[in-house]
Amino acid sequence: MGSPSNSLCGTGAINRPPIVPLLISVLQWLNSQLTVIPSLLRLVSIVEKYPREFSIFLGPGLFSDIGKKPRDILNANYTTDHKLSINTCSESGVALTSTAVKRGGISAGDVTAKYKYNNTLFDVKFDTNSNILTTIILNEIVPSTKAIASLRLPDYNSGRLELQYFHQHMTIAAAAGLNKSPLVDISAAVGTATIAFGAEAGYDVTTGNLTKYTAGIGVSKPDQYASVILGDKGDSIRASYVHYLDSLKRTTAVLEIFRKFSSNENIVTVGGTYAIGHLTLVKGKLNNNGKLGAVLQHEIIPKSLMSISGEIDTKALERAPKFGLSIALSP
Repeated sequence: MGSPSNSLCGTGAINRPPIVPLLISVLQWLNSQLTVIPSLLRLVSIVEKYPREFSIFLGPGLFSDIGKKPRDILNANYTTDHKLSINTCSESGVALTSTAVKRGGISAGDVTAKYKYNNTLFDVKFDTNSNILTTIILNEIVPSTKAIASLRLPDYNSGRLELQYFHQHMTIAAAAGLNKSPLVDISAAVGTATIAFGAEAGYDVTTGNLTKYTAGIGVSKPDQYASVILGDKGDSIRASYVHYLDSLKRTTAVLEIFRKFSSNENIVTVGGTYAIGHLTLVKGKLNNNGKLGAVLQHEIIPKSLMSISGEIDTKALERAPKFGLSIALSP
């Protein structure tokens, strides 16, 4: 067996794919060249030499990735909790994250330990409710695959196994509970990095019923992204559009339209992000129900972020606004 990899420490990227060092080397090589044509030819030869590694950038991604970009812009870091996270790294290469959260009047905490050995990532999380969540991720058991096994103790029926297969024009994911009455989820996506079609379905082995089925399409361009997802067994549709206003894709504008057919409910949300220099990011969103949210995120020291968020109901101004604070410190 090879020596353990300590890539979890000192990089700030817990799940950095093995292709990243290769890309860095490629960019450094290109930067040293004086002419464009030879550099492009060399890049093509590298892609041909590592087709499996580059397929994650050329392929459609998982079905769960469809609609993820607008979803993250409109939801990530919007919180009313008070949260403090401290990331450290031991000499043995174990990455530790200690988290304390106050949600409402309830306080909770957890400690997560991550260790990477070759192509295997071990993730163990202990929380103040006496739960232990263990996740093991194995990459490249066979070419272009990933396996994820998880178990939350003391619930021995919570075991779950997921298998993922990546191809240049197709991805497949299948997950099943490891118990006597498992729920099985299967999803697939076909296409390219530019356009992807996908669907997923859930099946209850005990009752023989479909628990869910969803279909979606995502279209990506250098300065735009759009997706349409038909969910809730065909009872809802969500259409999203993102426009990137700078080359780094940190300043954005987002529009999302959601419709629930059974209740005739319509929700229209507009939002976006605005980068103030390299250290500060401002986010905002507003929907037709009058909910206004904002986030201010600032890198206080390298790799350490502070986020201040707030939410107010513009149709009920007599209600007190909600505020959240999150601080993530890294060495």
